[in-house]
Amino acid sequence: METKYESEVKHLHYSQQQVYAKLSDFSHLQSLKERVDDQRLQSLEFEPDTISFDIAPVGAMRLCVVEREEPKLVKMEAEQSPLPFTFWIQLLPTGDNSSKMKLTLQTDLNPFIRTMVGGKLQEAINKMADTLAALPYE
Repeated sequence: METKYESEVKHLHYSQQQVYAKLSDFSHLQSLKERVDDQRLQSLEFEPDTISFDIAPVGAMRLCVVEREEPKLVKMEAEQSPLPFTFWIQLLPTGDNSSKMKLTLQTDLNPFIRTMVGGKLQEAINKMADTLAALPYE
């Protein structure tokens, strides 16, 4: 059954274009390595179109950009993951120098697996939104 997990909407003090410019090229996210405080997450690598990492106990994962719609959307899919999923970042302007961001993760989970991991997926997407909202976008 297809399930969506959405982050809280984050309000940013940067223009939609500034945020898009940084988030649409993952190589601009190298500073995230220093901000991640989770011992389960290892080997975090950023390339322009991919993010790869190892996370215990899941193992190696790789996300690849499948769509960019400037300046409002970056969409990626799991290339390597125990569960297939699609993940996207939506950006909307709220003023000349402000915008809002929402993250969405969509996956196909059977009801048993959903009850086991649903809460953790929601927690993870909110934590990721908090981390991205705290980045400088100058």
